[in-house]
Amino acid sequence: MQRNKILWAALVGSLAGAAIAIRGLHGFHELSQSIFDRDAITRWPWVFAVLGWVVFSLYWEHAAKNAAEKKSEESRASRGVHVFLTNVALLLVIAPLRGIPRLLPASTPIMVAGLAVEAAGLSLAMLARRYLGRYWSGEISIKVDHQLVRSGPYRKLRHPIYTGLLAMYGGTAVVTGTWAALAGFCIAVLAYARKIRLEEVNLERAFGADFEAYRRESWALVPGLF
Repeated sequence: MQRNKILWAALVGSLAGAAIAIRGLHGFHELSQSIFDRDAITRWPWVFAVLGWVVFSLYWEHAAKNAAEKKSEESRASRGVHVFLTNVALLLVIAPLRGIPRLLPASTPIMVAGLAVEAAGLSLAMLARRYLGRYWSGEISIKVDHQLVRSGPYRKLRHPIYTGLLAMYGGTAVVTGTWAALAGFCIAVLAYARKIRLEEVNLERAFGADFEAYRRESWALVPGLF
């Protein structure tokens, strides 16, 4: 009898939750119509741009399980600043808000070009993540038995994951095409410029002359530019 009561309670709770969710989705739909540029979010390149970030998040979540144990890492406050900046940047580049002036026309060829840049950035970030392997960390850190990776995209670039991510931000900004998206991309550039500076200080402290030699023989983000 007690078990039946529990099952009935669970069923009623599930039905109530579903009803609330459906009503909530309807309300969200109405709210989204007033906030977002409907013409932009119904274009297929924008949908695929969002899916690109979903793929990135799922892959990163899976790959993070194989990370090595940390020997040292940056403070929570420092990490919090980076997470805040990158999340604000992503919101700005990906959300086609109504009332925000357009920087680029809502042209399918332009949006497809942005989508191609995002896809290239995603591919580079995922490739570099595979080469970095167990030494990857979301935080600026040094792993136990850490080694300086100089193979694959790390042969010429010290931070190819960041190169890929910034390409994703930039490509998505082109797809969205607003001034807010451009502002978001600029915030992302500032966030990763800050992280590169802190990370290279950390790597120099850990690897000394080896990292100095690597820095002289490579580029931070883009060969020939930076």
